[in-house]
Amino acid sequence: MLKRTIVAVCAVACLIAARTAESADEPTLLRVFMKDGTSLVSYGEPARVADRVVFSMPTAVSPNPPLHLVTIAADRVDWDRTDRYAASARSEHYIRTQAENDYAVLSNDIAQALNDVTLTNDPTRRLSIAESARRTLSEWPLSHYGYRAGEVRQMLAMLDEAIADLRASTGTPGRFDLSFAAFVDPPTLPEPLLPPPTPQEAIEHVLTAARVVENASERTSLLSAALISIDRDKDALPAAWVATRRPEIEAAVQTELRVDRSYKLLTTRFISLANYRAGNADVRGLERLVRTVQQRDRLLGERRPEAVNALLAVVEEKLDAARRLQLARDRWQMRAPVLYEYRAAIRQPMDLFAQLKPSLEAIRALSGSSAESLAAIERLSARIVTLASAIVPPEELAAAHALLMSAVQLANSAASIRREATIAGDMTRAWDASSAAAGALMLGAKARTDIQSLLRLPQLR
Repeated sequence: MLKRTIVAVCAVACLIAARTAESADEPTLLRVFMKDGTSLVSYGEPARVADRVVFSMPTAVSPNPPLHLVTIAADRVDWDRTDRYAASARSEHYIRTQAENDYAVLSNDIAQALNDVTLTNDPTRRLSIAESARRTLSEWPLSHYGYRAGEVRQMLAMLDEAIADLRASTGTPGRFDLSFAAFVDPPTLPEPLLPPPTPQEAIEHVLTAARVVENASERTSLLSAALISIDRDKDALPAAWVATRRPEIEAAVQTELRVDRSYKLLTTRFISLANYRAGNADVRGLERLVRTVQQRDRLLGERRPEAVNALLAVVEEKLDAARRLQLARDRWQMRAPVLYEYRAAIRQPMDLFAQLKPSLEAIRALSGSSAESLAAIERLSARIVTLASAIVPPEELAAAHALLMSAVQLANSAASIRREATIAGDMTRAWDASSAAAGALMLGAKARTDIQSLLRLPQLR
């Protein structure tokens, strides 16, 4: 019985090896079915990303067609039908391109296993090899789209008889593993495959995609691709269809471009208004602007939700900035008496520090500093410290006031170090004085800028 099984399986393997199918490298043409019953061709597998479906759509009928990336809302897709069609298409593609080769490999493996059985003297080892081959054979159809399930079933029947004989030879004829007895047929794939689209159908699919995509630029691009396909394949298209559809598509493209221009003008104008009103802390004006954007969108037919959403986001951001600016100005107004008092008090120290600039520039540049100029720096620095120390700065000006005091102290240090360097003729100390002078000038300029900014009515940054 075992010898007859080996001969039969080897014969099947030889037949399969003699008629292997030609391979095909082209991707499977799948379909994305809409809930309204229409479908779109997908060149390869579509990808589901969050609430969107992205796939490549061929815009022409050719071995290597031009492709257009399409993005549609996932809730518009009939997923049950789309998945069934994908399973059918994958099965058909596999059977057409690879199944014969895989089945030939399976048959050869089974034949080799049975040959190993004949070459093995150990009865237990022979039974183990046969059972392993039987397990591989029974699982194969389920993972290979049911290809050659009938022939596999015949080989299984022959293997079962051979295994029964081998079990008898081991002295355990009554024991039989139930897992070997089951043969599971692969599930049926009920969704019928559609024929490849004709040139006219390929263009109609592009137009269908243009109707269901939500992004305006993608819609315009699809319509333009349809026009290109019509011009390229016009000889293969019905003349009456071309005469009707081409003007319709051209009109649709012009409409989309006109709508684009209208929304771009709307966006440019309203962003300019939003910036102006935010700079003036015009909260009410920005609130009215939000309502006006929505009204203009309705007048334009609500054709560009993505553009309007982006515009509203900008206006809302400016509205938030205007509210913050108004709050800052309200606080400034409440603090104005204290700020005005500080402005009057700090004016003289800041003016005195400005008088130090020429002498500090000379120390920084190492261009020469007389004893009189160094003494003047020390004298003015002491005067500034005396005046500024008597001033209690408002809370918001404390940091800037401290910065001014640091600048004065650095100026005094620069004069002192420069005097030491001059007396000793020490160039290293002269450079130390230069660094101190540069620091004093930088801190003094920063302190002046900060104080002046904080004493003014707050502005939008």
